[in-house]
Amino acid sequence: MVQKGPRPLVICGPSGSGKSTLLKRLLKEFPDMFGFSVSHTTRSPRPGEKDGVHYHFTTKEKMLAAIENGEFLESATFSGNTYGTSKRAVEDVRRTGKVCVLDIEIEGVKQVKRTDLDPLLVFIMPPSISELERRLRGRNTDTEEALMLRLNTAKKEIEFGKVNSRETSISSY
Repeated sequence: MVQKGPRPLVICGPSGSGKSTLLKRLLKEFPDMFGFSVSHTTRSPRPGEKDGVHYHFTTKEKMLAAIENGEFLESATFSGNTYGTSKRAVEDVRRTGKVCVLDIEIEGVKQVKRTDLDPLLVFIMPPSISELERRLRGRNTDTEEALMLRLNTAKKEIEFGKVNSRETSISSY
């Protein structure tokens, strides 16, 4: 990958930790400094989501072919849907001179660390598991089974964040 523009910023943490809130505020308050890398996904759009804004919505076949072709920095499958960050999405932001912000999961962070992207990594730590559960339940978007899966995944991600604390870590509130 050709290095253009400032080092990217990777924000990661469990679902419900406050990543989206932080990202929205960062992009709103500093629109000339930060640009968001729009990820790809094979899942269907949720109400209000727009292709190319919230995600690049694509088919599983197209995405798997692009991953196989080396077009992605990272990718992972959650709940039967594939998500990933394309090299082009990052390059598009970096060409503007802005800091490219990526919102990715732990598995994606592990993959990105093996590339030449050289990002700044920030892990968002939720205040507690009970608060995380309250936030996820408040969304009212998951079945009980999916919610429990998210919480179990969050516990593993929190451990990853603690073990890799040499990177920058922020506790949300």
